[in-house]
Amino acid sequence: MLEKFFQLKAHGTNPQKELVAGITTFLTMVYIIFVNPQILSSAGMDTQAVFVTTCLIAALGSILMGIFANLPIALAPAMGLNAFFAYVVVVGMGYSWQIGMGTIFWGAVGLLLLTIFRVRYWLISNIPMSLRIGITSGIGLLIALLGLHNAGIVVANPATMVAVGDLTSIPCVLGALGFFLIVILAARGVYSAVLISMVVTTTLGILFGDVKFQGLVALPPSIAPVFGQLELAKSLDIGLAGIIFSFMLVNLFDSSGTLIGVTNKAGLTDEKGRFPRMQQALYVDSISSVSGAFMGTSSVTAFIESSSGVSVGGRTGLTAIVTGLLFLMAIFFSPLAAMVPAYAASGALIYVGVLMTADLAKVKWSDLTEAAPTFITTIMMPFSFSITEGIATGFISYCVLKVGTGRWRELNPCVVAVAALFLIKFIWVDAH
Repeated sequence: MLEKFFQLKAHGTNPQKELVAGITTFLTMVYIIFVNPQILSSAGMDTQAVFVTTCLIAALGSILMGIFANLPIALAPAMGLNAFFAYVVVVGMGYSWQIGMGTIFWGAVGLLLLTIFRVRYWLISNIPMSLRIGITSGIGLLIALLGLHNAGIVVANPATMVAVGDLTSIPCVLGALGFFLIVILAARGVYSAVLISMVVTTTLGILFGDVKFQGLVALPPSIAPVFGQLELAKSLDIGLAGIIFSFMLVNLFDSSGTLIGVTNKAGLTDEKGRFPRMQQALYVDSISSVSGAFMGTSSVTAFIESSSGVSVGGRTGLTAIVTGLLFLMAIFFSPLAAMVPAYAASGALIYVGVLMTADLAKVKWSDLTEAAPTFITTIMMPFSFSITEGIATGFISYCVLKVGTGRWRELNPCVVAVAALFLIKFIWVDAH
């Protein structure tokens, strides 16, 4: 039955390999079920409920990907967009988490519509690589800043804007230790580096009396505090259009890039980056995002950590299903999520920042019309504390520089349209 449905032999694999691959992928990305609740709790969401919804949507998305797309790719709430939602939209801008969750929902609906009308891949191919790198890197710096702040390594200062915190405090020491531990383990090829780091730092927090032990296993908490609580009507306010667009655009890049990257590593793509059942995979990805917002968690995306399962032989959807089932079993470990302190997750945030800025090396720095927009996009996200403003200034500066240097023919309608929409936002919406 498994052979017929997943075509294991045709993909050069077997059930044993797929099982090991699924477990490997799970161990690599399971940190999200602890980090995501910790981040979303900053927005006032119930930690225990978010833990369960994170497990459920990761299970649902991964299993659907395995069944309908037959790809070894797992899904879960995206790092970066969860921080943008909690710290920027809710804490920074003052919106309720219910309205913020509504913007995630509408962004996911937009992504689904792009998929239905088959313009998603076209949109990706028409946005310059320099801007795509700038967006990814900017989110990485923003996430890293949040990680440094959560550990107390970087604090606010009225004179210099930011300053170094108390480096001898427990959060600071354990946060830094967690980061270094992740990097050391990852450099040594340990797939579950982030999970191990969080376990070590949380355990040390318990030993130092900074964290209270609350048990290991319990019946799953109710998801009622977050399930279906999003504000759909209020989140459609024109003032939130930029945020909705940001959620859609970033998720578009993140998920599509991961799908192409992982399938390429698995040897499933052609020379144009297309892979079998591509449309089904895009549908699963989009529907999972819509479902995730309704269930009460941040934007859902394909996880690049799926490549760890591919590296040990995962080639079919059976890998994703195994990962999904493990996420489903994880709902019984909610006491662990309640124990994870902010500084235990800070190392993971800083590490993700490192990974997301890696592509800056690919920027053509000798071409200022490409380099400057990348730089502006990248630095504006942490400095303005907004992904939206970073994307906006990046697109606008790209158009200005191409026109100003007489290279306007390098612009395409997609880039011009996005830049124009953001200009309208700045001039009309924000000014009023």
